Amino acid sequence: MSKKNDIDTEFCHIPMMDGTYHDSDQEGKINRMIVLGPGSSVSSKELFNFLHVLELPLNIRITCYGANVNGLPYDVNFATSQARALDPTHIFIKIRGFPPGDPRRCRAKRGGAREGFHQLEAEYKLLPDVTYALEHPKHVSLENPKKIPLDEFIEIVEEQQDK
Repeated sequence: MSKKNDIDTEFCHIPMMDGTYHDSDQEGKINRMIVLGPGSSVSSKELFNFLHVLELPLNIRITCYGANVNGLPYDVNFATSQARALDPTHIFIKIRGFPPGDPRRCRAKRGGAREGFHQLEAEYKLLPDVTYALEHPKHVSLENPKKIPLDEFIEIVEEQQDK
């Protein structure tokens, strides 16, 4: 019989819906991706250094899109809020299902793009629009428009047909 796979024993088995893990050394910890949007005034390296200066007990991995942060919920949430304050309209936070370096998701161990990377890539293309919306907020009415009377609608249609 073969020896049990290290992946099964070294890392968590079941990611829970709240982002924490059970039955592993990751129990009670959460993971977040810090994504630097296009036009961000902060580089991945600057973000990485900033997070280290906070001196929190976190596992931080620099990535091509920003950083992955792993640790206890209070520390991770504090670090991500501080990081986002660096450039609020260009830095985005996303839940990540696995801790940094997890061989089940790490492309260095698996080869090729990791699962979910193509989704992140598609979301990244939308970030300029999100940034624009954050920088130029507009009032949006949540009330449904009122229906116009049929007679008024007929008048509008007839006016357009006359033109």
